[in-house]
Amino acid sequence: MEKRTFTPEQLHYLRLLSSQYPTVQAAGAEIIRLQAILNLPKGTEHFMSDIHGEHEAFLHILNSASGEVKEKLEELFGNTMTQRDRNDLATLIYYPAAKLALVADENDNLEEWYRLTIHRLVLLCRHVSTKYTRSKVRSYMPQDYESILDELIHLAEEGGSRRDQYENIISTTIRIGQAADVIAAMCLVIKRLVVDKLHIVGDIFDRGPRADIVMDSLLNSENVDIQWGNHDVLWMGAASGSRTLVATVLSNSIRYNNLDVIETGYGISLRPLSIFANEVYKDCNTRQFKVKLTGTDADQYTEKDKLLSARMYKAITIILFKLEGQKILRHPEYGMNDRLLLDKVDYESKTVRIGDKTYPMLDCDFPTVDPADPYTLTDEESHVIDQLTDSFHHSEKLQKHIRFLYSKGGLYKISNGNLLFHGCIPMTDDGKLMSFTIGGKPRSGRDFLDYAEKTARKAYYDKRGSDERQMGMDFLWWLWTGRNSPIFGRDRMTTFERRFIADEKTWVEPKNAYYTYYLDPKCCEKLLAEFGLTGPHCHIINGHVPVKVRKGESPIKGGGKLIVIDGGFSRAYQPTSGIAGYTLIFNSRHFRLVSHQPFSGKYNALHNNDDIESESQIFETLETRLRISQTDEGAQLQTRMDDLLLLLEAYRTGAVTENHKT
Repeated sequence: MEKRTFTPEQLHYLRLLSSQYPTVQAAGAEIIRLQAILNLPKGTEHFMSDIHGEHEAFLHILNSASGEVKEKLEELFGNTMTQRDRNDLATLIYYPAAKLALVADENDNLEEWYRLTIHRLVLLCRHVSTKYTRSKVRSYMPQDYESILDELIHLAEEGGSRRDQYENIISTTIRIGQAADVIAAMCLVIKRLVVDKLHIVGDIFDRGPRADIVMDSLLNSENVDIQWGNHDVLWMGAASGSRTLVATVLSNSIRYNNLDVIETGYGISLRPLSIFANEVYKDCNTRQFKVKLTGTDADQYTEKDKLLSARMYKAITIILFKLEGQKILRHPEYGMNDRLLLDKVDYESKTVRIGDKTYPMLDCDFPTVDPADPYTLTDEESHVIDQLTDSFHHSEKLQKHIRFLYSKGGLYKISNGNLLFHGCIPMTDDGKLMSFTIGGKPRSGRDFLDYAEKTARKAYYDKRGSDERQMGMDFLWWLWTGRNSPIFGRDRMTTFERRFIADEKTWVEPKNAYYTYYLDPKCCEKLLAEFGLTGPHCHIINGHVPVKVRKGESPIKGGGKLIVIDGGFSRAYQPTSGIAGYTLIFNSRHFRLVSHQPFSGKYNALHNNDDIESESQIFETLETRLRISQTDEGAQLQTRMDDLLLLLEAYRTGAVTENHKT
């Protein structure tokens, strides 16, 4: 056999690789390990979208894996445990710390409960770990209890002395007071094993009360990726230092009376804005700026509180309109000059000209607007927005969360034959990919999304004060509200019209043509092909536009090639959607779509075992069980294995020397 020759580049790489696998035996052992992984079934992927700060519902669906935990309990204990006991065990897995505290208060024979519960959890751990190698299962275990859990899982069904060893570990754990901690650790492992990958398809922030709690939970997730939504880039821009997006965040949050995430979650004080608004807008008309108060919220606030909120809302909104105008004037390539409206106001007639029509205004009492120079901030406005922007910059928790969004996120992701993005792939009315000239040359489809993501990163990572960073921050604003932006997907945002014009025809925000063409299977196939995806089990998965189930709308579109998983996590959207969100499960056998009803709250879940009512629909079944070798991860492992086979050959031919001393 002719001796293999290696290029200098190959030898350089193989010598680097040999530092990890210094001998034939080490390289061979790793090849065997990788081959074993490739033959395992594909792990379960969990898709969620449009969480909008609804932390309790999100955590419950995350903890339950959209019903996967209960399904595993049914598979294992359906004939040996009552439904009530299975529900108790499910709630324990969802909320171990809180449930353990309740059990400790209510149970007369705690030791017996610990013993039975540990045994059941060990059996469940064994059941859900069959897809994984032992080393991967151990990697999911908390370090303090790794050896104990590993022993329990692999001794559970042994007999003889091994069974005695198993019972002895449990008895000792209870006797030394570690049972609750071991149970909590096992609950964590089970949840990590049930779902191998978590995909968040955009919009973590806004509307709901505590997006920061959602972000904290994602930070602790093992394998998560995020496709940025329009509400996410809004907060990314605010944290990056965009005064415009800080003003947008505050305007939205005040309007929906959603300040807990700002003040409690991120420790940002709104005192500068409240002082300014109370002084400058003291005698102003604020009827169009009443804050939305729902349910019990309305009873918690005095008329003085409501008036202050309205003044703050109006003050920050006027600042926002000025800053947006400055961006539009600075970037003619955005093509948004029609959104310059402050300079179209006629204060004598109290009207505004939009296009070729003139409309009466409900309010044009703008004490800080100079009609001759409407887009320039007053000194006081500039001082206030600078203070607030500085507070966003110095919120340590917010910055940590935004760094995570950047590190784990992007505008789209290709995963195991599926294309994930939040909004749309912008299209023209005649069904072609829409071209954008932002950035100096025309781009469309995947090329434009790649450019957009790269530019969005400049807002956070380029030097503060640099032109590149400013360009990035301006571009994040365009992504939030720009004409046919891929994560906004509309022709315009009509905030000005909604506040100041009674004619609701001016409020219309036309959707991009994508939302018509995505009903066509051929269009979906073309969009998938744009991203290199072809085949019967490839899909587009996106959120952003709530599915109006109440009106008979289906989340499955394009002949099954596209799935929309925004069904209304946010309470604000539920009257329109009719449900409380969709989630998607993709395991080694099928795709399963789950629709959820509103969540009654963590208290009811803990005390009454109330779960989210859900309906599950398997809408696509795979011909054969999918193995890791057929996934993206498998392709990476195969490449690694090919490199190691090359290293073995280099060792055996002497091209690379083994190092037995390492």
